[in-house]
Amino acid sequence: MTAFALASALRAGDTVYSSWCTLASPIVAETIAREGFAAVVLDIQHGLWDTAAIVAGIGALHHAGSTPLVRVPVGDFTFVSRALDFGAEAIIAPMINTAADARAFAAVAKYPPLGERSWGPQRAMALQGRNVTTDYLREANDGTLTLAMIESATALGNVEAIAATPGIDALFIGPYDLSTVLSGGKAQDVQAPEVERAIDKICAAASKAGKIPGIYCNNTDRALAMAKRGFRFITIGSDLGLLRDSAAAQVKALKG
Repeated sequence: MTAFALASALRAGDTVYSSWCTLASPIVAETIAREGFAAVVLDIQHGLWDTAAIVAGIGALHHAGSTPLVRVPVGDFTFVSRALDFGAEAIIAPMINTAADARAFAAVAKYPPLGERSWGPQRAMALQGRNVTTDYLREANDGTLTLAMIESATALGNVEAIAATPGIDALFIGPYDLSTVLSGGKAQDVQAPEVERAIDKICAAASKAGKIPGIYCNNTDRALAMAKRGFRFITIGSDLGLLRDSAAAQVKALKG
C-alpha cells in the first residue's frame, strides 16, 4: 500500500468508500479489505478491539493494501497518537462538540508546529517500508487524517468553528446519535427531515472550510446517495452486519 494513500485520494477530491469492523478480528478485517475496500475502520468506541487486537488489525489491513482507520473512545485522546504510531493513517474521534475539543484532538494527532504529537512511529514506519525518520515526519501532518465526529446538538451549533480548527481534516457524521438527539431521544430515523437538514449543514460547513465531508451509512443505497450530496469519505455497514445478514439469508433459503 502506498504510504498515506487515503489522505492522497481524499485531498485529490476522490470519493472513498470504507468498511467498518467491530468484532476485534484482524482476519475478518483483512478479508473484508481484500474484497476491494480502500479503507477499513477499526472501532474501539463501540467495538470489541483491545490494544493487542488493534496492533494486529492495523498490520493485517496494511498487508491487504487497505488504509487502517481507528475510532477511539469518547475523549480518549491519549490513544490517538498510539494508534497512529501503530500504523493507523486516520483517526475518528467521537463527540467533538466544541472548537476546544477539536483543538485537543488535533494537538495529539499532529506534529509541531501544528500540534504536539510525541515522536515514536516505529511500527508505522515499518509498515510503510520507511527507514528515514524525516521522511515520515515531513509527510505525517498531511498524511494522517483527523476526522471529528459531529453527532450532537452542541456540535451542530459549533460546526463551523470545529471545521475551521487547524489540524482538523474532516467532519464525520454519526447519524444515529445525531438522530437520537434531534428527536429528543424518541427515534433513530436517520432520514427524518431534521436529520437530513443537519446532514446538509455539516456537509456545507466542511466544504466551506476546505475540509472533507464524511458520514456513516448503513447500506450501499444510502452511501451512493450521500456521495451525490457531496460526501467524500463514506463508511458502509459493519462486519457484524455483513455476518448477520449473510447468515439470515442462508437460514431463510434453507427454510424455503
